Amino acid sequence: MNLQQLRQKKAFICDMDGVIYHGNRILPGAKRFVAFLKKENKEFLFLTNSSQKSPRELQHKLSRMGIKVKESHFYTSALATAMFLKSQKPNGTAYVIGDAGLINALYDAGFSMNDVNPDYVVVGESQTYNMETVVKAANLVLKGASLIGTNPDVTGPIEAGITPATGALISPIELATERKAYFVGKPNPLMMRHALKLLHSNTEDTVIVGDRMDTDIIAGIESEIDTVLVLTGVTSLDDVKASPYKPSMILKGVGEIAE
Repeated sequence: MNLQQLRQKKAFICDMDGVIYHGNRILPGAKRFVAFLKKENKEFLFLTNSSQKSPRELQHKLSRMGIKVKESHFYTSALATAMFLKSQKPNGTAYVIGDAGLINALYDAGFSMNDVNPDYVVVGESQTYNMETVVKAANLVLKGASLIGTNPDVTGPIEAGITPATGALISPIELATERKAYFVGKPNPLMMRHALKLLHSNTEDTVIVGDRMDTDIIAGIESEIDTVLVLTGVTSLDDVKASPYKPSMILKGVGEIAE
């Protein structure tokens, strides 16, 4: 795939952290890229493994950075997790280690919060993560609750470097209980299928743009969607060389798509 073929794609699935922004800092070329998507009437979806913020909060965050898009253009691992759990056990209960984006998504899906005998222990990124919540979660899993992670990311990019993400936060519970979590977010093909449905697109007409080989790029490959890796996040060219799989294209940043 070359740049001309990339620009002819009808639908774009785009990661956010490390692609559009770092923390509260907009990345170079991001505004130009979104302007290109709008001008060319592309279908596009910001697909993030972060479960902390709701689509509305993400919409407001981009708006503060000077990028204005509709709330419907955002889809998070929290929404994917809530949809998955609803399909598995309608009106179920959960003990949640996570922030408002995850809790509200579960409430909207018909779930109730339960810290005594929940059906699921659900873990996402959290500002209130501590030893007390880990101990509680581990014992609930040992009593029979299923362990669910919103995404397998071990780290996420921030302005000062990296921050531990869900994969790291859930690992003490996995180790203590000897139970493996089921992760719903990228690279799980479930999330990619949800994205394609929301875009009303097929795999041939769609491309995924991301900064992580272990989530964005492998998600595209396993879903048979062309992939673009940008080097504005956590992945370097050395990482690509060491990987057993490769993206369809590598760019310095999303601004190159609009040039």
